[in-house]
Amino acid sequence: MFGLNYIFSLFANLWVKFAVFLLVIYLSYFLSKNIFLNFLKKFFVKTKNIKDDLLIKNKILDYLVLIIPGILFYYFVDMFPYISLYGKKLAFIYLIIIFILITVKFLDFLNDLYNTYEISKNRPIKGYLQLLKIFIYILGFIFIISYLLDRSPWGLISGIGALTAVVLIIFKDTILSFVASLQINSYDLIRVGDWIEMPSLGVDGNVIDISLHIVKVQNFDKTIVTVPTYKFLDMSFKNWRGMYETGARRIKRSLLIDQSSVRFLSSEEVEDLKKVKLLQNYLQKKEQELCQANAFHKDSIVLNGRYLTNLGTYRAYVLEYLLRHPLVNKNLTLLVRHLQPEADKGLPLEVYCFVKETRWAEYEKIQADIFDHLLAALPFFGLRAYQRNALIDKRDKLAIGFIK
Repeated sequence: MFGLNYIFSLFANLWVKFAVFLLVIYLSYFLSKNIFLNFLKKFFVKTKNIKDDLLIKNKILDYLVLIIPGILFYYFVDMFPYISLYGKKLAFIYLIIIFILITVKFLDFLNDLYNTYEISKNRPIKGYLQLLKIFIYILGFIFIISYLLDRSPWGLISGIGALTAVVLIIFKDTILSFVASLQINSYDLIRVGDWIEMPSLGVDGNVIDISLHIVKVQNFDKTIVTVPTYKFLDMSFKNWRGMYETGARRIKRSLLIDQSSVRFLSSEEVEDLKKVKLLQNYLQKKEQELCQANAFHKDSIVLNGRYLTNLGTYRAYVLEYLLRHPLVNKNLTLLVRHLQPEADKGLPLEVYCFVKETRWAEYEKIQADIFDHLLAALPFFGLRAYQRNALIDKRDKLAIGFIK
């Protein structure tokens, strides 16, 4: 009976001792987190240095505090011989995991710190750091397995080397993404903030994040599209960065002219158009040129000489209007040209120029103002805008009249 009481008291004392041991470990974590860590956070918030703010943001200090109970457990678990062996292994694995997490969080800290510099917009490193994280996770897993099996980690690594083909298949997307990231950074294909278009994937918006595996784009309708990084090497895309760097945005739009309204101008109409200030120099030069050209062809048939047309004069007016417009960039391509006419589309008169505004709403306003004016000016030259429905109605009325 005395022996049983002794054994029971021994186990009771052992459990009490173990409970106190766990309580001390917990208190070491609790006190370091709620006193020491909180003090550091309050101190860092008051400083103007951005680095300590990034340390708090990435929770590096929170993970560092987790090391304390692991170290205490590892060194003092020998007080309990029955669980000492397994306790040390458990504590060692715990410390390896915490070390891996701290290393990964430190890489996040480096990325955030790098993003505070201007160069990060042109040369992001997030993709490379993500690849490094994968290697850290793999190495950590190998060390844990080797420790549990009581084998050298280098032996396991050499064994994995024999499974290279399997590894390549498993990490195919990662390898492709890494190569794509190298190409994107080397050739400066895309940056965070760039406006890109990939119609086949429904992408039309600004790049908001570039990582190892995906590029995140926010479309103008506020939807988020994620595109695999390697797709930027497989597929073509449009980057509008050059427009912003130039500080000018292109207008390429056509006025559809009713070809039946194109004709020669009479002398009275020419005199009326001379009152338009934008045409005065043009008409004076043309008048002299035509007088010389028609000196030996004086007859009533206009086709035997050279005369002004309402479309040609209007084209000269549009060009001069654009040259005088304060928001049109005169240093870039500026032209007004005819495009191939089509029976059901009229004669396209294309305006090709660049305006000194890249913001979407402002650009559209300038473009609309220009074409409002050009459309309103058509009747002054005896021209009409092409309207297919009106032409069909006219043909239908003629057909009905013919039948009657």
